[in-house]
Amino acid sequence: MTSPDAIRAAVRDGMPQLVKDLRALVEIPSIAFPGFDREPVLEAAELTARLLREAGCSVRLLELPDGPPAVFGEIPAPPGAPTVLLYAHYDIQPVGDPDAWRSEPYELAERDGRLYGRGAADNKAGICMHLAAVRAFGGKPPVGVKVVVEGEEETGKSDLEEYVIAHPELFAADMVVVADMGNWRVGEPTLTTSLRGVTDCVIEVRTLAAPVHSGAYGGPVPDAFMALIRALGTLTDEHANVTIDGLAETPWTGYEPAEEDIRVESGMLDGVEFVGSGGLGERLWTKYSVSVIGIDAPPVAGSRNAIVHEARARVSLRLPPAEDPAHALELLMKHLEHAVPWGAQVTVTPGATGPGFSSVDRGPEHEMAHEALAEAYGKFSVAMGSGGSIPLVSAFASALPGAEIVLWGAEDGACAIHAPNESVDRGELERASLAEALLFERLGA
Repeated sequence: MTSPDAIRAAVRDGMPQLVKDLRALVEIPSIAFPGFDREPVLEAAELTARLLREAGCSVRLLELPDGPPAVFGEIPAPPGAPTVLLYAHYDIQPVGDPDAWRSEPYELAERDGRLYGRGAADNKAGICMHLAAVRAFGGKPPVGVKVVVEGEEETGKSDLEEYVIAHPELFAADMVVVADMGNWRVGEPTLTTSLRGVTDCVIEVRTLAAPVHSGAYGGPVPDAFMALIRALGTLTDEHANVTIDGLAETPWTGYEPAEEDIRVESGMLDGVEFVGSGGLGERLWTKYSVSVIGIDAPPVAGSRNAIVHEARARVSLRLPPAEDPAHALELLMKHLEHAVPWGAQVTVTPGATGPGFSSVDRGPEHEMAHEALAEAYGKFSVAMGSGGSIPLVSAFASALPGAEIVLWGAEDGACAIHAPNESVDRGELERASLAEALLFERLGA
């Protein structure tokens, strides 16, 4: 047995090295989306493997058919002890507009106790959490440890999902810990008990063989961009509730966030109103939400007086935890196909799908996770949902039906994941790492 004080000291003393490791990971632009250089993705996999190996794991790369390799590490369980499967991902989102960053996105910068850089929170902090928890016991934790770190979570498709389903014996564990979440606010320990699903499609609208003069033909000849706008506008009502027929919603009965917290954390501008109906937790975590996340049409710079002949958009739909994403995608595509006006030609191309997840927050492992959080943070933890999606979690639930799945992490509402100036709070990274190490001790006992 290792005392809680000794674990706390080990995690604290290991923070300088942990920040160095996070810095090395952030310096690698490991973007797995098509069209980006694959070499940095492979470099991030190799660095992750080396760090796990140095922490005490036996490590190998899991080669996948189309995607980058997943990193798999393992430390056998002591006699009679349970095994914990730890998850994180090493791939990241693109940086977006570089000018929107206050510091270089691929250089870890510290300001006011926060560590800034693309992937610093999502999800290279998750990798570091697992490293810290294993290192707290000198590489010999009181439980068996399996670590899987994937390299294409952000793309919306994961070859690892099928791999997990096909090889359940490799991932067999008594508990799964997913470190790709976090607390609703810095210093407020939180377990995530539900994830929304996600799907998307691309709609393309065409009205002309080529652009034509808007003065000569404007009026009777339809503009493809205007047709696309009208179709997209039918996806919600005047209150921004999703209007796609056939979608059933799910109530939310857990923690209810405060509007002011969400307003501040999301960066809503003065005077902008909340949209949708129902409780705020329901709107965030169990209702449908639709977003136009990309659009192709003539840019304002260099625009000309011409009727647009074709335009397209990528539409993303977030789903309640229990909704079938394939069914929701079918309804979304059908809606868009029928919403385009004026007889314009329309093509809707399906995108990726990711199922949601919901757990029961009352099993023994969840109870130990709450206790570990309370000890690490000095206060009781809460349970809440997440509007985000982690498709692999459903694969774990299917392949390991007897294992409880705990979702937590070092993120918080101010992390700005997927946005410029992403960051993780340094103290939060330490406390989250401590909670995971304390969980190991409880499980081993």
